Parts: sequence; C-alpha cells; structure tokens
Amino acid sequence: MSGGYVSFFSGALGLDLGLERAGLTPLALNEIDSSSLATIRANRAGVHLFDRDVRALTGSEVASVVGRRPFAVVGGPPCQSFSTAGRRRGLADTRGNVFLHFLTLAVALEPRYIVVENVRGLLSAPLIHRPHTLRGPGSAPLSEVERPGGALKQIVGMLEAAGYGVSFDLYNVANFGVPQSRERVLLIAGSGGRVVSHLVPSHVGRLETFRSAVSGLSSTGECAKFRAGRERFFSKLGEGQNWRDLSPALQKEALGRAYGSSGGRVGFCRRLAWDKPSPTLVTSPVMPATELGHPVELRPLSVNEYRRLQTFPDDWTVCGSLAAQYRQLGNAVPVEFGAAVGRHLIAFENGLISPNGDCAVKSRYKNTDHESWRKRMA
Repeated sequence: MSGGYVSFFSGALGLDLGLERAGLTPLALNEIDSSSLATIRANRAGVHLFDRDVRALTGSEVASVVGRRPFAVVGGPPCQSFSTAGRRRGLADTRGNVFLHFLTLAVALEPRYIVVENVRGLLSAPLIHRPHTLRGPGSAPLSEVERPGGALKQIVGMLEAAGYGVSFDLYNVANFGVPQSRERVLLIAGSGGRVVSHLVPSHVGRLETFRSAVSGLSSTGECAKFRAGRERFFSKLGEGQNWRDLSPALQKEALGRAYGSSGGRVGFCRRLAWDKPSPTLVTSPVMPATELGHPVELRPLSVNEYRRLQTFPDDWTVCGSLAAQYRQLGNAVPVEFGAAVGRHLIAFENGLISPNGDCAVKSRYKNTDHESWRKRMA
C-alpha cells in the first residue's frame, strides 16, 4: 500500500526522499531554517510547506491542510538537547520543548504511525539536567526527573497515553546500504497500541564504502578549505589515519588545548579510508574536532561527496552558502535509511512482518531496544 505522510523539521529532505522511494506521498513539510526552506522549494515546490517554527503550528491548522489520520507523521526534532557531546539539558531546553510540541501535533493528527529519528543520547538524557558541579559528595541524590532516561520516559508516556504502542532501537545506517557509519535512534509509535517490530538490517557483512560511494562521481564540486596550518598535519597522514598516527610532537601541536583532555578525540586530523564506510558526517568537515579529510587528496570532503555519502541523488539541489550546504547534508537522515523505514512501515501495515520480528545486529551498542530500556527504567 501507499499513503500520505506529514514531515516536520524536514531539512534537506533526506528522510522524506527515502519515504518517497518506498512509495509514500508527502502531504506537507515543515521547516524554519532559511537555507533548508530554499532547498525544499527548489526540489519539492508542489508540496505544501509550513515555513515557520513548529511551535507556531496547531494540530487543527495542519489538519486543515492534510486532513486527519495520515499514514504517518515523521520528524527529527533538534537533537542538541540530547547529544552526549553537549550540555544535555533534555526536555528542559527550549529545543527539547520543541520535541514535546512536535509530539503534541503528531498525536493531534491521529496518524497510523509516528516516526522520530534522533541521536543516541536520547536513550539516556534526563528530563531535567542537573549541572555536574551540583552533583557528587555532599549533594542531594538525583531526583526521578534528573535520572538518565527521564526524557525518553516522558516521550514514551505521552505516546502511550494517546493510545500508541512504542518501539525503538539504535541503528547504524551502514547496515542498511548507506556508505557511512552513523548511529541514530529510531522510535516508531503505532496507533491502536500496535508495537512495530524492529527494522532488519539488509547489508550486514557487505557494507558500502567511501570508494563505492564516490565511484563515477563526475566532479569534486565545491569544497571547503582546511583551517590555516592544518594541511601540514594532513600531508603526513595516509588513508584511514588520524592524529594518533602523527609523531608525538605533532600530535600535541595538532590537538592544541584538546591534547590534555579526556575522550577519544577521534575527529582531529581524520582521513577517510577508501574501503570502509565514512565516519558520521558532521555539519562541517573543517572544524577543530570534526575534520573529515579525503583519503589521499589534501582537502576536506566536498559537498558532492557529502551528498553521495548521505545517498542523495547527484542532481539534488542543496541551497545556501557552502557552510549551509554542509550543515544541511550533515544533519540529514540518509536517504537510503529513510527508504528502509518507509518499506518497513508499509510491510508492517500489510501484515508482512511479525510484530515480534527482530534482528540482533543493529549497531555496535547492546541493549538499546525498548524492551531492554524498560527493564532498566523499572
């Protein structure tokens, strides 16, 4: 079957284009970023576009355009509130509240399915973040709302109170034909209390690589430049290497103040390997901790290479400045993963997938599914 869907936080339309490939039809899109709006209008001018903050929308307003009970409502709300690399303010953050309003809109439209894509940190983010300076010896124990998992607990509670069954897990998109190692939480809520089975990876053991991704690419296209002085470090690295492969003296110089910090620091001076999937694409390939260098050429990845690694077609128009193009593509859901989501929903709706269907290999992390999470939260 095919059906219509409504998309919020549509960005460069990665998830949307994937859903279209699976046979679903966009009824309306939503975005507020000016560059992303230009990208949407350049590629899908005929689809209704709510071009403002999602918090300015009401369920009745959206329903007046798309009707009620669409096949799906989908979105990837801003993830900075949940990222383990940030302050993790959770749903107390303004961006976190955007998440809750999105869920309110989704429920009001009464779709068959609600689909949420987000970062791994959503699994453990608290509802309310207590600064680390106020924790530890002499401090009061963390309250229920300050404990890990509180944000997701509220999200699940909202959906279940509206009659939806909720399932989620952490997936590496490389296992679905995307030439990129990128781990994201996918939450699916099914109307009538239906618990949708997990996606089954299609490419375990036969991953696409950077080489296969850029094969036949006619032009490098626009490309950012490394920050001043960084080429000196990259010139000493081979494919697949990073700052750890520099001499001790150069390591310290390349990392600067980050040299003495904790953590993996894997994003410094990083060249891709030809025959492995790309690391997770970020919003800029030239920032200090997110450098993504070509395997052999002395340059960062180009916008055209970003487009291929996110499995967009070569003719997909991405608007805005060079920095805005990188940001939109880096933030996008890879198109092929979006297609896998769409095909899964359609198959589940048609009774072609068991509600208990599962596959153990989804990401490098264990016990990230909703069943394991419920046991930890009990």
